[in-house]
Amino acid sequence: MTFPEKLPIPSEVLKIAKKLEDAGFETWCVGGAIRDNLLRLENHDFDLTTSAPPAEVQRLFRRTVPVRITTFRKDIQTDGRHAVVEFGVSLMDDLARRDFTINAIAYHPIRHEWRDPFQGEQDLEKKLIRSVGDPNWRFQEDYLRILRALRFSARFEFRIHARTLEAAKANAQGLAQLSAERVRDEWFKGLQTAKKMSKLVTLWRDVGATRIWLPEMGAGSGELGAVDKLPRDPVLLSAFLAKDPASLLTRLKCSTKDIERGRAIGLWREKYPDAKDPIAVRRWLAAVGQYADDLLALLPAPRSLLTQAVEKIRAAHAPLTLKDLAVKGDDLIAAGVRPGPDVGETLARLLEEVLEDPARNTKAYLLSRV
Repeated sequence: MTFPEKLPIPSEVLKIAKKLEDAGFETWCVGGAIRDNLLRLENHDFDLTTSAPPAEVQRLFRRTVPVRITTFRKDIQTDGRHAVVEFGVSLMDDLARRDFTINAIAYHPIRHEWRDPFQGEQDLEKKLIRSVGDPNWRFQEDYLRILRALRFSARFEFRIHARTLEAAKANAQGLAQLSAERVRDEWFKGLQTAKKMSKLVTLWRDVGATRIWLPEMGAGSGELGAVDKLPRDPVLLSAFLAKDPASLLTRLKCSTKDIERGRAIGLWREKYPDAKDPIAVRRWLAAVGQYADDLLALLPAPRSLLTQAVEKIRAAHAPLTLKDLAVKGDDLIAAGVRPGPDVGETLARLLEEVLEDPARNTKAYLLSRV
């Protein structure tokens, strides 16, 4: 791979870079957009790094700009989660603090010059993930870089350099220092971008990341053949892989909605009805509610019969919930049912009758049963 003479830089990025340069501040394009352009992948998320101090950037751009602008910096202290940085250093210092060589390439959008002090272009050609400098130090600066290495490897189908992989395994215990939110975002992003999701899962297991953050996934690999056939829904995939989905999603500090979704998947994923029994299918749909589509997505092949049965029931608008009944609580009270728990219990019994035969869902029939 050789560097092209020019990169297609968006006009708004050029405009910002020119304003910084005209003000006397050296400005370069860096990061994922440069890497992805060299790989001929679509990426419009350009980052700029500049010699302009943060105060000068704020002065020049008083309004929000659609590009991330950072000042040349280098790490002078780190605890594995956060870094204390020094501004006003050189482009070389800025590139030296980056995680991997393929992310440490800079392009000048006006002069069309390249800077690649760590041979990132060669590693792109070799399909290699390699740390900038000493991999142990790189990971100890921020342990999240271990997970980023796994994500890039699975996304691009790149090999992780032997020393970098060895350092990732040696420093895996440091992952416990990270916040659950950062780990969750990295895990979810990895599932959404991996060429093969099974590859990402294998990498997390091999490095030891699942032992620390996703222990409910265990060490087995029997289910990995199926994971690549599932929708790229991180919550669904995590629930599929976990023995106790709710516990895993709780540890990752997911939303209450996502945790309840995982809990329902864990509860029902081995309790599918006989697709040839419409009464059983209706009762199953009533019980699983909004999680039916998740469970259908996870259904082992052949899944078509149950899916077709569900589609048929939905197309017929069969009543499946209490609110679908032709009578309400007030109707029951007017018919003589005592207000309170008796109303709910009676509605539940009526729903059972309607699930057996949807034709029973008429006000006259249900009141006659009351």
